[in-house]
Amino acid sequence: MQIPTPTPQAGLRALRALLRQRSPLAALESFHAELGDVFRPQLPSFSPVVLVGPEAGRFVLVSAREDFRWRVDNDPVTHLLRYGVLVVDGEQHDTLRRQMNPALHKRMLSGYVQAMLRATDQVCAAWQPGETRDMLVEMRKIALLIIMETLYQVDFTPQLRPLWHSVLRTIQYISPGLWLIWRGTPRPGYQRHLKQMDTYLYRIIRARRATLGATDDLLGALIDAGLDDGLIRDQLLTMLIAGHDTSTALLAWALHLLGQHPAALERARAEVRAVFGESLPDAARIAELRFMDNVLDETLRLYPPIHLSSRVAAADMQFNGYDIAAGARVLFSIYLTQRHPAYWPAAAAFVPERHAQKPAPYTFLPFGGGPRNCIGAAFAQVESKMVLARLLQRFELRAAPDQHVHAHMGATLEPRPGVRLRIIKRLPADSLTGQT
Repeated sequence: MQIPTPTPQAGLRALRALLRQRSPLAALESFHAELGDVFRPQLPSFSPVVLVGPEAGRFVLVSAREDFRWRVDNDPVTHLLRYGVLVVDGEQHDTLRRQMNPALHKRMLSGYVQAMLRATDQVCAAWQPGETRDMLVEMRKIALLIIMETLYQVDFTPQLRPLWHSVLRTIQYISPGLWLIWRGTPRPGYQRHLKQMDTYLYRIIRARRATLGATDDLLGALIDAGLDDGLIRDQLLTMLIAGHDTSTALLAWALHLLGQHPAALERARAEVRAVFGESLPDAARIAELRFMDNVLDETLRLYPPIHLSSRVAAADMQFNGYDIAAGARVLFSIYLTQRHPAYWPAAAAFVPERHAQKPAPYTFLPFGGGPRNCIGAAFAQVESKMVLARLLQRFELRAAPDQHVHAHMGATLEPRPGVRLRIIKRLPADSLTGQT
């Protein structure tokens, strides 16, 4: 059975939705509403199969996963990450994941909490009552400091300003763009920034080898496993870009949604006060932040940082009677699945309380699923709760007026042009028990 493609009229409606909402996601939503859970947009040189819904999730992530490839040699993400764990297949992926897992295991997370709190206090030390801050920028600073200290044991503070633009350009390099339509050598004009990132990463690898330092963080584990500098660089850049950018998006969206829903913001702040009082947030009591769990889950449902799961069919296959040819690009839409009206009532509404109930299988997949689920899922969940708890403990925040935020399909799904929050009240860090 052939996969449905948009009619000219459906294409025009999708284009209007895209222009109105300033996001390709609006076009995908329009196609989904008209064509169902399997459809194929038609673009020059790019006509992916788009799958939506829990059956599709199970198919792509579990039952047919051996018939899909992650690696696409002509994609910018492969050019950038080379042999990073996200862009290799088979035994090579499984071996790298085994080598990286210990540094990201749940038992390590309590040791990372102090670094998460330090980074949060460090960045927001400059926030003053009455001023407005872009939380997309501020959360990126925090996420970069956290990932570098916890996984690489490096203080990234001196590099925040010198490498800031290079980090953003590296993210832009792998973001969707016209390279999807006009194939060839992707993304000219980035080489200086990519070289700066490489120079920095190779420098910290050499420094660690020279000191024979700890091996229980990610950098030490990779050195201890016997990887050469090039392959270590690939994993460090993978985790630096993918790890910090997803956390940035999650925290920025969470603050945006709380800013738009003052009752939920006050409830979350009251819960933090009830659990931690004037003490620093800690790993032992983090599970008590149940409403914050709901807030973060609802944020992930509405705006999953990794909103598409991209594969290439390695063999001819069928899904629900539809033919998928070998070599076809297959996109499983996590975004559309998590807003599917058949499984999520009032799907576009921010309702944290809905997560008090466990969702139906494969309807909520912000960290993917199956054997290749997000390697940093547990890390991201602890990090987001710690950072958000600390911010709500120390600040009263209010959404700046007249904000028009839309979802931007970059390397992750992020709020553009940003999340502007006004600092209403500030509690100094040293006024709380156990200052960082």
